[in-house]
Amino acid sequence: MHLMAELIFLGTSGATATATRDNTSFLLKVEKERLLIDCPGSIISKIKRVGEDPTQICTLFLTHTHPDHIYGLPSLVHSLMLVEKNLCIYGSPETVSLVAQLLDLFKLRQPNIRYQTTLISINSGEEKKISDTLRVKALSTPHHSSSLAYLFSLESIGQKWLFSGDTPPYPPLFEEAREVDLLVHEASAPQRFFEAYPELKTVHTSSFELGYLASRAGVKRLIPCHFFGEVDFSLEEIEAEIRANYLGELFIPQDLDFWPKNKRKF
Repeated sequence: MHLMAELIFLGTSGATATATRDNTSFLLKVEKERLLIDCPGSIISKIKRVGEDPTQICTLFLTHTHPDHIYGLPSLVHSLMLVEKNLCIYGSPETVSLVAQLLDLFKLRQPNIRYQTTLISINSGEEKKISDTLRVKALSTPHHSSSLAYLFSLESIGQKWLFSGDTPPYPPLFEEAREVDLLVHEASAPQRFFEAYPELKTVHTSSFELGYLASRAGVKRLIPCHFFGEVDFSLEEIEAEIRANYLGELFIPQDLDFWPKNKRKF
């Protein structure tokens, strides 16, 4: 059967990249559409490495204004400045305001830039139609004042995929997750780091907490991501903490992995 929706992990690290993991971002393929979620550095290179064409990206969703989620945007526009294309960029009003400043700082909204950008503010609870078969709903999270999670309705396959962005454990988000087919949620580090650094609990989610909350919400399929690069732990520890409570379908990605996992390695 032809697969009409696919998720590619362009990066899976937190703010600090490692030798094998870059900052978290995703490429969502829905039929002929290509959508980005967050835009850290080297985005053109990573898109090409997974066999995709950066000029086919039609829409970018930004979760918040922190540098590791947004700093690659000027480079993306600059790299494609000779391409006749319009990129729609969605984010909270605070995020969109910063994006405008960032693009103008590098003079990337001038008439000589053929790669044009349309900035679209979306508020928490608001739903927008992206195409005939794709809708997105924004959900606020308490990581930062600009933060949004995104719930995608993939009508061509009758599924809903929810992307948390960076967030501490947030009950309203897991209420939404009860109805989804896939939850992509941060699991920044094992619980022991959150006990050693309690301030993390106000802005991020541990792997143990994610497994516990996903189990309570009855999440069907779970993909953890946004793994801290500045502390030492293994993905086996992440998996063990999630599995302490969660018995559903679990996929722990490496950079440049595909989900469903049916593609070659790059």
